[in-house]
Amino acid sequence: MKKSILLITIAFLSLNIMAQKSNIDKDLKMYSVVWDNIVNKGDMSYFNTKYFDENITVLMQSENIVGIDALKAYYQNFITGFSDRKFTIVNSFGQGDQIVKHWRFKGKHIGDFFGMPATGNSVDVEGTTIVKMKNGKIAQEQDFFDSSVMMQQLGVMSNPDNVGIINSLYGLFSKGDVPSVLALFDENIVWNEAESNSLAKGNPYIGPQAVLDNIFAPIGGMYKSFSLSDIKLHEMSGNQVLATLYYMIDTKDGKHYKVQAAHHWSLKDGKITAFQQYADTKKLAETE
Repeated sequence: MKKSILLITIAFLSLNIMAQKSNIDKDLKMYSVVWDNIVNKGDMSYFNTKYFDENITVLMQSENIVGIDALKAYYQNFITGFSDRKFTIVNSFGQGDQIVKHWRFKGKHIGDFFGMPATGNSVDVEGTTIVKMKNGKIAQEQDFFDSSVMMQQLGVMSNPDNVGIINSLYGLFSKGDVPSVLALFDENIVWNEAESNSLAKGNPYIGPQAVLDNIFAPIGGMYKSFSLSDIKLHEMSGNQVLATLYYMIDTKDGKHYKVQAAHHWSLKDGKITAFQQYADTKKLAETE
């Protein structure tokens, strides 16, 4: 008798586990299909009571998003804000009424995104979402990802590495390592010398080779020595860095000059995309 009860109990538990697995498999499949259609295909009709609990809640740090209409309005920003959208569920698993997904989102910012005008920048971000299901419907979500990475990619926030990149550039320049300096430049860098500077006649210089041929090489031949001093770096918004400094110049006829200058650098994805020089061009002219 005891043996029969044990067998029945084991059978019941096995059936219950199988039923739970069947349910979570259905939830995972439904979940993947729903977000593929919404984000990748832009089909907002999937925001309905078939797939979402009517009180669907997205937990946020500020104010939670509650209800299907509010959720639809929230994600409409991604549809209108980005083209070339690619939302991928890298991995997902579930137990009971919970799902955990690791996702990746790519897109090009071509429209209004939560009030932010199009920047033309591309984003590539990853994150994790914890999901609660209720009767086979999505009832609650909470996203975990570094939003500052997206803001940096959009150009709203500056990459904290920018100042380090410019600092390394000046270090390489002081060592005379011009190839390594050029390696920090974007292939389409736009370089502008200060107006009235003799080297500004070809502004703008496009690309590392143009900068080498028209700026670095001439400076090397113009003076007995040329160096930079008192360099101070100032982080700016929009992935820009301002440097204030002095040119220390020894001319071939034995004269010494200290010329005040400022460099305005722009960066993107770890590469320098633009340079604008500001300098005391009157004193620079005296050095030639």
